[in-house]
Amino acid sequence: MNWIPLTDSSQLTEINLRSDSPSVRAVLVFKHSTRCSISSMALSRLESRWIDDAGIPAYFLDLLSFRPLSNEIANVYAIEHQSPQVLLIRNGRCIYTASHSDIRAQDILNALT
Repeated sequence: MNWIPLTDSSQLTEINLRSDSPSVRAVLVFKHSTRCSISSMALSRLESRWIDDAGIPAYFLDLLSFRPLSNEIANVYAIEHQSPQVLLIRNGRCIYTASHSDIRAQDILNALT
């Protein structure tokens, strides 16, 4: 996957703007705990099955380094914090979220149809 590091709250504005673009189906955010084996498994499974040309920019948040940003994401998109967690953002709103073993590339793509 072509991850875009998510390291600053100003990028949430960027994500919202990109999610509103006609050339982008949605924006993916993956929240990852680098010390968690379940998170590593979910990340590996997602990366091995992801289609890079799906028109979905993918942002990667390292939860251990940027926990306050994860909390801000939960507030901005009105979701409960999970780890690991994937969000799909379209038109500035979270249209899909999954966590732990429910993170599956095909389910994410299906949420867009």
